[in-house]
Amino acid sequence: MTPAARLQAAIEILDQVLAGEAAEKALTSWGRRSRFAGSKDRAAVRDHVFTALRCLRSHAALGGSRSGRGLILGALREAGTDPDTVFTGVGHAPAALTAEERQLPAPLEADSAEALDIPDWLWPEFRASLGAGAADAARALRSRAPVHLRVNPRRGTVAEALERLRADGIEATEHPAARMALEVVEGARRLRNAEAYQSGLVELQDAASQAVVEQLPLSDGMKVLDYCAGGGGKALAMAAQADIDLFAHDADPRRMKDLPQRAARAGAEVSCLATEALDSAGPFDLVLCDVPCSGSGSWRRAPEGKWRLTAERLQDLYQVQASILREAARLTAPGGYLAYATCSMLRGENTEQVQRFLQENAGWKLVCEHSWKVQDGTDGFHVAVLTRQTGDC
Repeated sequence: MTPAARLQAAIEILDQVLAGEAAEKALTSWGRRSRFAGSKDRAAVRDHVFTALRCLRSHAALGGSRSGRGLILGALREAGTDPDTVFTGVGHAPAALTAEERQLPAPLEADSAEALDIPDWLWPEFRASLGAGAADAARALRSRAPVHLRVNPRRGTVAEALERLRADGIEATEHPAARMALEVVEGARRLRNAEAYQSGLVELQDAASQAVVEQLPLSDGMKVLDYCAGGGGKALAMAAQADIDLFAHDADPRRMKDLPQRAARAGAEVSCLATEALDSAGPFDLVLCDVPCSGSGSWRRAPEGKWRLTAERLQDLYQVQASILREAARLTAPGGYLAYATCSMLRGENTEQVQRFLQENAGWKLVCEHSWKVQDGTDGFHVAVLTRQTGDC
């Protein structure tokens, strides 16, 4: 495929996404229809689509419309590329620009919600949550997320992981956010086939997600529950940190379908629990609840979430988070720990949610609280560790 043909494919996929289809589904469908596209073509088209979604507001403004053509046109203008070199109508290139599309837009107001690609309704809360760092965080969300790995100490050391990755053409460096964290700087697309990955020496996991687990008061012999386990990344990180009796649960068990295989590769033991089995398995010395949230800290990886979040949906999430906290607290043993985590940078989902729980539930004490921001080189995460001082919830 020519560079222009790749952009035309991205335009068509973006139109599907803007009509409501999930980006991953639209990309997969395009790939199945486009057997002629090689791996480099597919990677390039994917990059164009996700860049457009991360920068949807600003690129739509620069391109004159919230459409696939408008987003690609806006991206070209932001990059300083002459659109007429792409929109030629020759072969599989996008059709030539119309007279309306040739009209240059007004310059974007610096550091406005539009220029920084944040929804207008969310911008006040975003600024209040991040203070002086709000613009830097928003700018970071416009760029591609780094690829981070977690070294599994049950399989080897950081030095061994770096050496074995290098043998497969993957260059990585240590990341300061967590002790076992690496950042891939070259060869990320080779990772799935790398021996270090297939043997369980390394796992894909953001450095801040790893740092969340490092904040937990884990020790050998503890009975631990990952209450919102999802794919089990944090459960596996906990298993690598201490010799614990580890359980995983998710409201949608399908999210955990790959966990047994991942655990076996990592040399860990994890028991998956259905909701009805929680009471008989508990109480637990530590319960981690990485709750459903806005995902504002991971919008670089899942940019659709930024545009599909609404004020009403955010209020619903507050209620879900509070409900999960109450249930997780009920499963925590007296003297045990309850850890509340989000991949969000919004205060309403983080500090305010924790403070509300403490005000409404006697017998609990905040042990520690920590946040990570996207502008500092990780996803945005927050964790609060509470301890249950009495038998009362």
